[in-house]
Amino acid sequence: MKIFRSFLHVIAAFSLGAINLQGAPSPQRLNVVFILADDLGWGELGSYGQKKIPTPHLDRLAKEGTRFTQHYSGAPVCAPSRCVLMTGKHLGHAEIRGNLPVQKHLPQFTEGQYPLSDQAVTIAQLFQKAGYATGAMGKWGLGPVGSTGEPNKKGFDLFFGYNCQSLAHSFYPEYLWRNAEKVPLNAKPIPGHGKQPEGEVKMADWIGEIYAPKLMIQEAEKFIQTQSAKPFFLYLAFIEPHVSMHPPRESVERFPAEWDAEPYRGESGYVPHPRPRAAYAAMISDLDSYVGRVMTALDQAGVTENTLIIFTSDNGTTHPRSTKTHFHVGGVDAGFFNSTAGLRGYKGSVYEGGIRVPMIARLPGRISPGGVNATPSYFADWFPTLCEATGLETPTGLDGQSLWSALTRGNKQTRNRPMLWVFPEYEGQVAVRLGEFKGVRQRLKTKSPGPWEIYDLAQDPGETTDIAAQHSELIQQAERVLKSEMSENALFPLKVPGIN
Repeated sequence: MKIFRSFLHVIAAFSLGAINLQGAPSPQRLNVVFILADDLGWGELGSYGQKKIPTPHLDRLAKEGTRFTQHYSGAPVCAPSRCVLMTGKHLGHAEIRGNLPVQKHLPQFTEGQYPLSDQAVTIAQLFQKAGYATGAMGKWGLGPVGSTGEPNKKGFDLFFGYNCQSLAHSFYPEYLWRNAEKVPLNAKPIPGHGKQPEGEVKMADWIGEIYAPKLMIQEAEKFIQTQSAKPFFLYLAFIEPHVSMHPPRESVERFPAEWDAEPYRGESGYVPHPRPRAAYAAMISDLDSYVGRVMTALDQAGVTENTLIIFTSDNGTTHPRSTKTHFHVGGVDAGFFNSTAGLRGYKGSVYEGGIRVPMIARLPGRISPGGVNATPSYFADWFPTLCEATGLETPTGLDGQSLWSALTRGNKQTRNRPMLWVFPEYEGQVAVRLGEFKGVRQRLKTKSPGPWEIYDLAQDPGETTDIAAQHSELIQQAERVLKSEMSENALFPLKVPGIN
């Protein structure tokens, strides 16, 4: 009888997945939390040299994990960068290569961006198929509700946030989406755009009743709490510090009043603010606090040791719009905060300041604390990396390469896959990373396309000295890469002289 009962216990244990063939407890599959900031510059975290804005939680994440110093976003702007991240296809192959409002081609939709197709496969779909709980909170931008690209059709059990990037310009919106349901928020929403050329700019005029980011971080905490018994993939695409500047008053008042000698009146787009420098710092500080809350939620759920956290940004900080003001788009004073830490360019540019972004990863026991890694890497690499990290089979046809060895061994990994950006917006641009060198072409959609520029990033990370005249072989190499890796895209066409 004892033998029979023991046999039943073994059978029950196998049926529940509680033991492996050696009789030891089977570890739960690795959880993944991927946190994406919106327009966060290369130099805007303490661990990346920021001196004015405290980011203690992200600095702690860096101390407990590793940070990469040559990590790049998928694109210089929102939607295509997220497309590269989700699908593992670089901008030479990506379906979405720019910020295209869906109404221009599919007028039946009233909000959102052009959708991913039925054929596009996201990393979330792989996690979902493998039995993971999948959640996304924040900004989507890859297809409106009811389209082929809506979050629920692209692998997410739960989506809560802004489907449309344009509506995410307001932090006090009329509603957010919970899957296919509109959740009412503000009876009197605050617009994301406005100007006040004269008179006193008042913070109260641009603050509403319900602040959307607070609801999204609460939803993330709830997801961790309720899903921690099974493996989960959580994608947190927070909207900070993307303008408009709508941070709560208490967040703004943490920063010195003497920072702001003049108000921002909306002259570079979005909304006015009486204390633009303090407001921008508040948005980054609030973003940092959300990361702290996620870390606490993982601790409380008892899953910290089994959860890989990745933090990065979709592109660089906002760019100038007018020579008549030092304020960048939305009132950002990038010079005051040294937002690019000496890198050239901003959001919308394939120069380093537009696409090189912070990246921090933590996994206790697997990623050594306090690491700094100079492996050249970018968003296309995350799909194969997360597959290897979690033991999922990596699909064929991805453009990136796994960074798992660099993350867990701390070595500078050699690239065997090209890094390139094919960006049809902002006059048309391409860039190719060539070892320690980088090739750039600008103004490809103008009557006078720019020539190839070549920069030695090891010696000149600020891209101040064009050495193309001395390196024709690198130009030829860049053109070979583009010829090999650049497919046609009727929605986002771009002609590169000598390539297509």
